[in-house]
Amino acid sequence: MFKIKRLYLFVLQTFLPLFVMTFFICLFIVLMQFLWRYIDDLVGKGLDVTVIAELFFYAALTMVPLALPLAILLASLMAFGNLGEHLELTAMKSAGVSLIKVMSPLIIFLSFVSVGAFFFQNDVLPKAQVKMWSLLFSMRQKSPELDIPEGAFYDQIEGYNLYVKQKNRETGMLYHMMIYDVSNGYGYANIIVSDSGKLSMTTDKKHLVLQLYSGESFEDLKDNSTASGRRNTGMLYRRESFKTKEILIPFDATFNRMGDETMSNQYIGKNFTELSHTIDSLTVRTDSIGDVLADKLLDEPVCGVPQRKITYKKDQRISTPVPPVALARAIDVDSIINSMSVNDKRNVVELAKNKAERLKQEMQFKGYALEDNLATMRRHEIELQKKFTLSFACLIFFFIGAPLGAIIRKGGLGVPIVISVFLFIVYYIIDNTGYKLARDGHWVVWEGIWLSSEVLLPLGIFFTYKAVNDSAVFNRDAYVNFFKRITGQQQVRHIQMKDIVMDDVVQPVAAAKLEQLKEDCKNFLSRYEKQQNYLAYWTKGYDTATLKQLSKELEETVEYLSNSTKILVVNKLMDYPILRSLLTYNPVGNRKVGLAVACLLPIGLIGYLIGVMHQKNLKRDIKLIVKVSDELLAIIRE
Repeated sequence: MFKIKRLYLFVLQTFLPLFVMTFFICLFIVLMQFLWRYIDDLVGKGLDVTVIAELFFYAALTMVPLALPLAILLASLMAFGNLGEHLELTAMKSAGVSLIKVMSPLIIFLSFVSVGAFFFQNDVLPKAQVKMWSLLFSMRQKSPELDIPEGAFYDQIEGYNLYVKQKNRETGMLYHMMIYDVSNGYGYANIIVSDSGKLSMTTDKKHLVLQLYSGESFEDLKDNSTASGRRNTGMLYRRESFKTKEILIPFDATFNRMGDETMSNQYIGKNFTELSHTIDSLTVRTDSIGDVLADKLLDEPVCGVPQRKITYKKDQRISTPVPPVALARAIDVDSIINSMSVNDKRNVVELAKNKAERLKQEMQFKGYALEDNLATMRRHEIELQKKFTLSFACLIFFFIGAPLGAIIRKGGLGVPIVISVFLFIVYYIIDNTGYKLARDGHWVVWEGIWLSSEVLLPLGIFFTYKAVNDSAVFNRDAYVNFFKRITGQQQVRHIQMKDIVMDDVVQPVAAAKLEQLKEDCKNFLSRYEKQQNYLAYWTKGYDTATLKQLSKELEETVEYLSNSTKILVVNKLMDYPILRSLLTYNPVGNRKVGLAVACLLPIGLIGYLIGVMHQKNLKRDIKLIVKVSDELLAIIRE
């Protein structure tokens, strides 16, 4: 019991430092992604360092759901890769400790992490997102810090375009200035040309003071009525020369922080309870809007005949169906239409078309409110589901990373980083695809949000199963042989000369085994000399029990003769084919079921053609066994 506790402590000591390190590395990487995404909103605003640090702190909190699963994947890959690379995992398994038992302390630890991730998503993340987005929107609205370039127009002052040919950075003097004042509109621009000038700001940082020296201003004036009441159609402008001129320009350079109330009412600022309450309210609202639109459509008359009768009782609207009117005789509508002139027919069609289009447009306009409510409800449902997906993703990535690290047995930062980045990119693409499908209403919300978990969960189960059973996952030959068995391709036999032979080959025994193998192969071929017809293939097929016995006999013969000291015998054994037990040799095994399948055309015909091809290859392999057995008999009897 003491050894098991020490083992758990050792596994935790191996994993936890890697987990903390990879978490902060991943958090830093995603934080840099955030910085590059919103750098245009931060640079050149003259923001205080504490404000930027506060924004980065809240941004780091909002990036935890993105960094945590990647950190768990990378840390588990590195931890179990190191254990496998240093043969510590092999020592644990040889001592009778299974991989699941080795993983058990981390499973418990990450279960607590997953529970904590849920409470983080529910309690901490909404507040952090509200603070972050409030700060970011406040920074976007702040005016940029003045930095007028040389030889280019500067348009960051609202209503003004400034051109400065040269400036003195030490004294702040601007030379050869051209100013376009378009604050009253481009049709009445005021152009100012100045030899020099200086730009400063008032103490309250609400206005800019532009002190100009030695220049002229040109201003377009509005048309004025003459004294006689007639309009002056000429273009009027005013020209002014000055030695000193001072212009006061409104420019708010202060940082005005936006309140948190606006963002708190959005879906990003709500916890589980608030989201559920909002979803229920939106559901009731959308249902009521839908009922109103449905009643409106039902109340519309058909061909001018009312379908419902509307009455009011104590300010309550009551809609009752109008009973159908019995006609003495049927009305022939076609004869009425045909009796009309061409213009009357056109007018009737145009009237009906216009009425239908008007009703359609009216319903579409009223349906916009319904679409907005549905979109808002989907946003809240997405945020609600994401409270749980992070916790589940943490467990899934652990059950992918830990078994995969035990399989590849490579620690460090090389192979684990490559695999982690690849798997996380796949996860990110699938997760974003599902999110957009759910957001746009193409899928049900829970299907889109849980899509990435549904895709990666079987991968985690597969890797865990393979690692626990020490199965070959990245063995190329195993997959090649598997597909060869499916497609019926011939597999190559590999036999090496043994350095030490415990049981030497006895010539009479070897000859007897080869003769018996030949005889059994010939008997099988004699049973199936001709190609099976369509009905026989589906109702009988080949005798798979005999095939399995023949394959077993072949392998026993090869195993016995592989102990031979003659290199010619060992080399010739590699000419033996490998007899496979394919489903196409006897696909059904039941006569009645075979008859039913044979009736399924063209599926039955396609299966028959594939099966006949595989049977042909099988007979070719059995003939090759007879040929190789004769050659081996000749070598042995020399």
